[in-house]
Amino acid sequence: MKHKSGKQMAAIARENGWVFVSQKGSHAKFRNPITGRMAIIPIHGNQRLCTGTQRTIMRNLGITDADL
Repeated sequence: MKHKSGKQMAAIARENGWVFVSQKGSHAKFRNPITGRMAIIPIHGNQRLCTGTQRTIMRNLGITDADL
């Protein structure tokens, strides 16, 4: 798995059609306009995400390692 930062994951979410909804502190909320599902992405500068956190975000976004 390629490790990504929160900023990079947010960009990937936008590329896959997710829409930015709001941000509270360092957590950005994205919504899928088709399904209505929500995904929370922590953005802490360019610091890479922990493996488990990244996998959870990927699962919520519906993307795989190949999509990175």
